[in-house]
Amino acid sequence: MNWVRGHSLGSGSFATVYLAKHPEDSVTFPQLTAVKSSNLHDSYSLQNEKQILDRLGSSPHVIKCFGQDKTVENDEEYYNIFLEYASGGTLSDQLEKHGGKLPDNLVRRYTRSVVEGLKYIHKKGFVHCDLKLPNILVFENGNIKISDFGLAKETGVEQGEKWQPRGTPMIMSPEAVNDSVYESSADIWALGCAVVEMITGEPAAWNESDMLMLTIRIGVGEELPKIPEELSQEGKDFLEKCFIKDPLRRWTADMLFKHPFISDVETVSVVNELVDELPLSSPSPKTYFNMLIVFLLLVRHCLLFQMNGVNKK
Repeated sequence: MNWVRGHSLGSGSFATVYLAKHPEDSVTFPQLTAVKSSNLHDSYSLQNEKQILDRLGSSPHVIKCFGQDKTVENDEEYYNIFLEYASGGTLSDQLEKHGGKLPDNLVRRYTRSVVEGLKYIHKKGFVHCDLKLPNILVFENGNIKISDFGLAKETGVEQGEKWQPRGTPMIMSPEAVNDSVYESSADIWALGCAVVEMITGEPAAWNESDMLMLTIRIGVGEELPKIPEELSQEGKDFLEKCFIKDPLRRWTADMLFKHPFISDVETVSVVNELVDELPLSSPSPKTYFNMLIVFLLLVRHCLLFQMNGVNKK
């Protein structure tokens, strides 16, 4: 396969991600992709990611995989998979760019997109198992996609050793800590942790460096991650639905998608975009006409939103 490895974009526990350049006349790959590479002997997680992405298929909120390749570099054999390149980096990068905290409108919009992605993943019969800000990518148009499926698994199927931890300890759910159970409800707990981190800039779970104490605090008793005081009442309620200790009572992605914290994000976003287009100077007859058009568009969108709400009931 004809491609050129570029500079490193980041690295994780199982692989390193680089920019990859492909020929302009390629019918299979865009000119720029990300390439995720691992030594062939240690590429189980990367091959698992490729298989799961192939089975998941296409979704606007899940990273797209274009293909795989094996290369020999410096006398070592590598396994490579080619993924969509996200020019905006990760949500961790966005957090840093915004000074450590994201504004409320972005938190809601990003959360809605992640929930949509989880709805799709869970409906397809998979669990991500490591949902966190570094594994959520931001694209040039502001859209975000869930990535890094190296630890993902099929729903209801045990993989690996029974008591072998999967994912990042700080975001593990109580049932994962206590019983090594990793099902769709574990992704919802991790979602709550991600929302808290977007709002506060700090990890959601307890500030505990001792791993034994961390697992005890997550798995034993009634203690829950602290919900930010600065969050709206809707946001607090949303997190309470994510941080239910009993996985059978914890809300699903389908249920959360209808929660008021994120359910009206699309309408608010459209309104803000239209308002941003309004002129700041003294209105002319032409401007009055433009404002009327904007007003009519707003009315139309609100009516459509109401009709969609009625149809869903």
